[in-house]
Amino acid sequence: MKKPRLVLISPKGPLYRHRGGIFGRGLRYMPQTFPTLAALIPEDVPVELCCYDEGTESINPETLEADLVGMTVITGSAPRAYELAAVFRRRGIPVVLGGPHITLVPDDARPHADAIVQGLAEVSWPKLLRDWQAGNLQMDYHEQPPHTLRSPPPDRSVLPRRKYLTDAVFEATRGCHHSCEFCVSPAAWGRNVWFKPVEHVIEDIRRHGGKRIIFVDLNLISSRTYALELFHALQPLGIKWFGLSTSRIAEDPELLDACARSGCSGLLVGLESIDPAALKDMNKPFNHPEAYAELVQALHRKNIALQGCFVFGNDGESPEVFEKTARFAVEAGIDLPRFAISTPFPGTPLFQRLDKAGRILHRDWGKYDGQHCVFQPLGMTPMEVEQGSERAWKLAYSFSGCARRIRRSPVSLPLALVTNLSYRRYAHHLHKFYTCDWGLARPGLCP
Repeated sequence: MKKPRLVLISPKGPLYRHRGGIFGRGLRYMPQTFPTLAALIPEDVPVELCCYDEGTESINPETLEADLVGMTVITGSAPRAYELAAVFRRRGIPVVLGGPHITLVPDDARPHADAIVQGLAEVSWPKLLRDWQAGNLQMDYHEQPPHTLRSPPPDRSVLPRRKYLTDAVFEATRGCHHSCEFCVSPAAWGRNVWFKPVEHVIEDIRRHGGKRIIFVDLNLISSRTYALELFHALQPLGIKWFGLSTSRIAEDPELLDACARSGCSGLLVGLESIDPAALKDMNKPFNHPEAYAELVQALHRKNIALQGCFVFGNDGESPEVFEKTARFAVEAGIDLPRFAISTPFPGTPLFQRLDKAGRILHRDWGKYDGQHCVFQPLGMTPMEVEQGSERAWKLAYSFSGCARRIRRSPVSLPLALVTNLSYRRYAHHLHKFYTCDWGLARPGLCP
């Protein structure tokens, strides 16, 4: 008997899509959602699994064969997900929607799905599949896993390795205990952090065999005790890794030293702003702009590169903030500065505050992408914020800006050149990419 066909789709958004995406293969690593969901399929639910990432390949929903379709949805990809869902459901194929956007605003998703999954999937996904097999699919699935994540290792074979920079992507923790006003994580899952047993993480890395890996944890040092245990366990592997942290790692010499000894070669840190008042407003008072330069130096002394992220559009900012922030990033030697526009994702405290004040301009989720200004700033127009953010990118990734930062970077020259040139392409194509229509209605418009 032929197995029913389960199709999982990551809908395309403005950043990553098969044609015309602003980031190419060189900056795209294999997402962990599908490998994780594949590993969670119960043995007593036989299916033919097919996974499609629209960041790397195109699909035609009119002809794609499926018995059940599941999509993971972030806010920026919600319009595309809803368009695809309408086609599949018209063809009589049930659709399941999950992911951060669905968890944040389930009422927005229900009209477009036969079932929605809120929260994490470790318990709810197997239950949903068994219900589907029994012909008893429910509309709502909302369950949380226990404190320790004991899911099986991801099945990375479900996506083609050749289409990504790397498939050596791992997760040790999930969630974050901070409550930054703009952040999706505490809004969707609370200030909870779930931990995988360190021995399970190490075994997954050993099984994979890669020597350069990425941790996708939101904050790898959420628990100092766990982080130290993980870093000590990583050290014998002789790997190099990149991950996410907060600026607090520089305040803890023992933790930073263990991090470096474990093979850390780069950290992404949300610096957010060079204005202490803005940081206080976003509930991130543990960031100290006067210490950012020392943070860079402390990491560089340990041969760790810094990808520092800033956001614009905060209350109290003036048009001078864009050039000032970009010049600071260059002068401080931040290896890869990134700039975004403050985005009030639905369900977050930031959205609630701005919505209450009547400052949310629209709910066109496709523009909730970090580069469109979807609210009314104070002291500037939305267009001024968008154009100012683009100027910051271009200034930081001018040839002179790249050269000044590369000279101070602890990473190898070839890698520094590749990453800087990739972001330079991003910086100089922002307007083109973010005004491109990539929906079902107008195919082929993007080069």
